[in-house]
Amino acid sequence: MAQVQTTTLSTVKRSPLNFLYKHGTLLAILVVIAYFSITLDRFLTYENFSDILRSISIVTLVAIGITFSLIVDGFDLSVGSTVSLATIASAASLVLYRQEILVTLLVPLLLGIAVGLLNSLLIVKLKLPDLLATLATMYAINGVHLTYTKGFSIYNDMPLPDGGTAPGKFIPSFLFIGQGEVGGIPFSVLLMLFIVAASHFFLTYTKPGRLFYMTGENREAARLSGIPVNRYRTYAYVISGFFAALGGIVLASRIGTGQVSAGASFLMDGVAAAYIGFSVFGAGKPNVIGTLFGSILIGVLLNGLTMMNVPYYAQDIIKGAILVGALALSHLQKK
Repeated sequence: MAQVQTTTLSTVKRSPLNFLYKHGTLLAILVVIAYFSITLDRFLTYENFSDILRSISIVTLVAIGITFSLIVDGFDLSVGSTVSLATIASAASLVLYRQEILVTLLVPLLLGIAVGLLNSLLIVKLKLPDLLATLATMYAINGVHLTYTKGFSIYNDMPLPDGGTAPGKFIPSFLFIGQGEVGGIPFSVLLMLFIVAASHFFLTYTKPGRLFYMTGENREAARLSGIPVNRYRTYAYVISGFFAALGGIVLASRIGTGQVSAGASFLMDGVAAAYIGFSVFGAGKPNVIGTLFGSILIGVLLNGLTMMNVPYYAQDIIKGAILVGALALSHLQKK
């Protein structure tokens, strides 16, 4: 009888924590929106929410790639530099080489896949720790795109070293990706929702998706079960590079320039969104739907803080605190 009472009391004590763990992210989003709506007159406007959704779309694409690497028990620090590389590649294709939309999309996506293959070579074949390998890749890719641009951004009518001006410019079909709307909804948001739905379906309802999770949960057991573990780990890093490059394309089309190191901030935002996603609905593991909600929380919070003129360095402190809170809840739930 005493044991039953102890179990009941333990369950009662843990229930508020369980509720917070499962629904804390959603409550935080609602609280943040309510607070900014009350304190900021221009927060609840179509233009502002359109800006939030556009920024969320880029973070979510990057964070989904990180989520795939986390699913196989890895980690990809090179996504920010890959975003920058894709942004520069897109801008250079249009402005410097006067290419059309097909080449402008293919070049950065292929570069993103190449970065993923490089990461998998270092991690899977050479067996380097994922953090160190992707950190090295991050520095190398940063060096590549900075060397190519000599530290300058790429934009319409930019001056060239020979004294002329760039022959091409950002074309409307490319700018539509980041600036266009379909039925009043930003196209980049529709793209994000499609990627989220497709990725969730793939990971949840297909055999290869389940094999990704099995690879990350117990690599040796998965190998003994006949799962090609190294192949799925390679797939995860290639997917991460692909989505980072796709985020870079959306970023370039949104701002209409190729800015050097433009993707640096998306590393921290993407990591925060992916880890916050662990706690959404009590999943306790990397998942795409949770990553989306993590991106929403980060996007709404940063938008409101910017409107309140909070310095960018203070915003990083707040993002770090949110990430620590999400990790703490995940750790307590596992205990």
